[in-house]
Amino acid sequence: MKKRNVYLLMSSIVALSVAFFAAIYFFNLESKIKPIVAKVDQGGTPVFTNALYGDFNQPLSKPMDVTKIDELIYVSDTSNKQVQVFDQSGTPVLKFGKEGTKEGEFKFPYGIAGDKEGNIYVADLYNANISIFDSKGKFIKYFDDKEKALKSPGGLRIFKNKLYVTDIKANKVYVFNLDGKKVMEIGGPGADEGKFIAPNAVTVDDDDQIYVTDSGNNRVEIFDKDGKFIKIINGSEDGKGASTFLNPRGVAVDSKGNVYVVNNLAHNISAFDKDGKPLFELGGMGTENDKLYLPNGLFIDDRDTLFVTDTINQRVSVFY
Repeated sequence: MKKRNVYLLMSSIVALSVAFFAAIYFFNLESKIKPIVAKVDQGGTPVFTNALYGDFNQPLSKPMDVTKIDELIYVSDTSNKQVQVFDQSGTPVLKFGKEGTKEGEFKFPYGIAGDKEGNIYVADLYNANISIFDSKGKFIKYFDDKEKALKSPGGLRIFKNKLYVTDIKANKVYVFNLDGKKVMEIGGPGADEGKFIAPNAVTVDDDDQIYVTDSGNNRVEIFDKDGKFIKIINGSEDGKGASTFLNPRGVAVDSKGNVYVVNNLAHNISAFDKDGKPLFELGGMGTENDKLYLPNGLFIDDRDTLFVTDTINQRVSVFY
């Protein structure tokens, strides 16, 4: 009996020792593991969380623009003449499109946007049209530009049942209702306030103000809901000094009214408050996770997650 009690005591001591050292081991291990999504101060600077690279057999090649529709991310995979679709973990879900000039085909798929029905609009810069697909990538129809105004559609965004389109060659921004009726046009060629040289991207904030990256003039121009010029953001005080932009591309506004601009040739994203004062920069040239190499498109979702097309690194970088 005594012998049995001794064995039980020794077994208990061994078990406790194993548990103790295991706890120490896993505590140390856990302290070294970095979570997939970093813990962030939501009032601070966004940090890199993950990247989307595309289908294993056909990775992204020159991704130009990105949007999020419901819980899926849609990317214009421009060199592959298609659209790739991902879930939020970066897992490829589907892809659609191929090279050509027929329905459902692309020459240079560029701007991409979604409506409240979950349909996907894709601007084709070279085919001079906008194709509409359902959420599964089935071609529905071409956008019915009733006045045949579009010559080289670039950036797209849909807000409150209106389609905003930059026309890069016409140096204008067009606004349509979703039935194809043109309700407004902004700009025209030039360097004066309210004019553009190669406008690239467009977005709208909660106050219906319109933001346009005027790439050739290295600035972002802001207009009211009626298309009246308000001001310029270019990194200088009041937007009146020398620009800090080098070929600005994508533009987006977060829930706080902060403005994010893709500074293409500087390989970063510049953030400004609603008054146009600089806040911080993300990226910088490189191939590391938090770096960018000729970024282009930008989209911010309702959680203030940033999706950036990183063209040379052939990925979409996600910051939160």
